[in-house]
Amino acid sequence: MNTRRRISLVIPFYNEELNVDNTLAAIARVVDPQRYDWELVAINDGSRDATLAKLQAASPSNFELIVVDLSRNFGKEAALSAGLSQASGDAIIPLDADLQDPPEMIAAMLEKWEQGFEVVLARRADRSSDGFLKRQSAAGFYRVMNRLSEVKIPDNVGDFRLMDRCVVEVVSSLPENRRFMKGLFAWAGFRTTSIDYARPEREFGETKFSGWKLWNLAVEGITSFSIAPLKIWTYIGVFVALMSFGYGSFIILRTAIQGVDVPGYASLLTVVLFMSGLQLIGLGVIGEYLGRVYLESKRRPPFVIRSVQQRGGKAAE
Repeated sequence: MNTRRRISLVIPFYNEELNVDNTLAAIARVVDPQRYDWELVAINDGSRDATLAKLQAASPSNFELIVVDLSRNFGKEAALSAGLSQASGDAIIPLDADLQDPPEMIAAMLEKWEQGFEVVLARRADRSSDGFLKRQSAAGFYRVMNRLSEVKIPDNVGDFRLMDRCVVEVVSSLPENRRFMKGLFAWAGFRTTSIDYARPEREFGETKFSGWKLWNLAVEGITSFSIAPLKIWTYIGVFVALMSFGYGSFIILRTAIQGVDVPGYASLLTVVLFMSGLQLIGLGVIGEYLGRVYLESKRRPPFVIRSVQQRGGKAAE
């Protein structure tokens, strides 16, 4: 009877045909089939290039390749959720297909896991491969997120981490379909440690996260784990109401003493536009939360799997 524990690597792929061969080769170099059984769960997230064909043609010898083909592009968060649902390992490690999450760190993660930690975070100690704007925006996001949310997200930690089976079962059991995975991982808790690494540059292809997508991901994270924006607008409303009451009292008092004054068009227009702007911003914040409630109420699944194929490893012998 095989008593060795199983390690699952989970990698979402979206238009990564240039990285498929390099990624599989890098995984093959770092896995140790003498100590663990290995599987790589590769999720094709609706790629429009030859990514799926390359994955289905691969036949690795020292690990099992499970190709999960989604029915369309659902986004990285949903693709990662699909991979976690198919992973059968005792420990699961998500990482990116562009090799900016170096597979060489897996051995150090497993050592921490063997010491009893249930979550091993990979912290980016050096982000010089990222542009200045991306580094500053990422730092700003973590500061804002951790001030607004009760769930603290570790700085400079992405999806690259090791999670014990018990952690993945908790995350996979959560019913929400608008999934901000970094927040869900942090919310689950468990015994956690971290290791530092330098994030290398992407060798092939281009990043799929534009500035707009990163902004939407940040909004998703904040609204998923904090109601502070709603509370802030409550305080803003109280402050503006008090200011309006004070200004109204001043106008009444001045009129009673000095008589009726000719109203000023410019000042009146300024106040109206200012109040209208505040109301529209407040409605926008409420709309963000209401939209997420609407989407969650439909109870649609976060992803749809077209097929699952097993390649290579012991399954192919």
